Amino acid sequence: MTGIPYWRLSGFYFFYFAFVGAMAPFWGLYLHSLEFNAFQIGVLMSLLQVMRIFAPNIWGHIADHTGKRVAIVQLAALVCLIAFVGVFFAKTFWWLFAVMALISFFWSASLPLVEATTLSHLGDRTDRYGRIRLWGSVGFILVVVGLGALLDHASISLVPWVVMGLLVGIVLTSRVIPEAEIARHEQVHIPMREVLRRPAVLALFSAALLMAAAHGPYYTFFTIHLVETGYSKSLAGWLWALGVVCEIGIFLVMPRVFRSIRPETVLLATLFTAAVRFLLIGWQADNLPLLLFAQLLHAFTFGAYHASALALVHRHFTGKNQARGQALYNSLAFGVGGTVGSLYSGAAWDVLGPGMTYSIASACALLAALTFVWLSPREKPRLPG
Repeated sequence: MTGIPYWRLSGFYFFYFAFVGAMAPFWGLYLHSLEFNAFQIGVLMSLLQVMRIFAPNIWGHIADHTGKRVAIVQLAALVCLIAFVGVFFAKTFWWLFAVMALISFFWSASLPLVEATTLSHLGDRTDRYGRIRLWGSVGFILVVVGLGALLDHASISLVPWVVMGLLVGIVLTSRVIPEAEIARHEQVHIPMREVLRRPAVLALFSAALLMAAAHGPYYTFFTIHLVETGYSKSLAGWLWALGVVCEIGIFLVMPRVFRSIRPETVLLATLFTAAVRFLLIGWQADNLPLLLFAQLLHAFTFGAYHASALALVHRHFTGKNQARGQALYNSLAFGVGGTVGSLYSGAAWDVLGPGMTYSIASACALLAALTFVWLSPREKPRLPG
């Protein structure tokens, strides 16, 4: 990739999603070891999403006005690392709540700004985004498999130390990302309010919010669900990794897919796929072949979904709106949607059980698909065939 800082961007994605690979599957188990109940775990896990409701918009607004996207990422990563030290002293719910809230506020600044920076470096070569982003998936796989295997023989108290090491990696790789210049044609500014009124943008953001809510039980309780079903922690790690391996393949083929299929069509197909996947996880977790199939579907419900959603965000938010557009997408989808998902799953898990909790997730994904069709402009996206 001539002229693109490929390895410097890829390195950041590697450590950022390696951090997610430690937090999403195993932080809930760590909290469970501290004897928090399901609702408390749901609340604490939701903080990573709650802060994404407003924090990215604050950072995005500052970045668009100063042009210092990478400098903000570097500062936020450093503060996040320092704040994480508080985890080692946190034993009560409210102390850990305060520490995780502070970590989440600064951690949520990074990804939207790096996404905007990456896309600015790529310019009109956005089809190459997947080749950079796939290194995030590699980082996730290595951590989720390695840590899962370690935890079969080591104490769960190892998790915070691994997470802190990954935060160090984020700090170091953020130092080498170069700022991207805004191309001259991008200086044409369309008011943000005008962009947000577009039916296509309303359809995208509504579906994204519901899709993130659908993933609430998965990111909060999937590992706990597997362990309680009888699987080992190492097998749980491999099941997480399986989905992400497929995700890498999807990122590599998406440029060719988008040459013949519209991103809107791809996105709609992934929403229906998610509805099926969560029913399988909720009701057939003890059936390993079906559980493996459900994890294979992660290639579509995350990989293809993320690639198509990001392509649409990049299409609608250009020039000076770019960082704020990415931030707003992250806030509404992963912030509002992710928070709703974590909270309803925490409230429902002990009361309704895994099957019904994942059925709610499936309903959210189906509602996302129907909402996307209903709010989209006249030319409705259709499934292939």
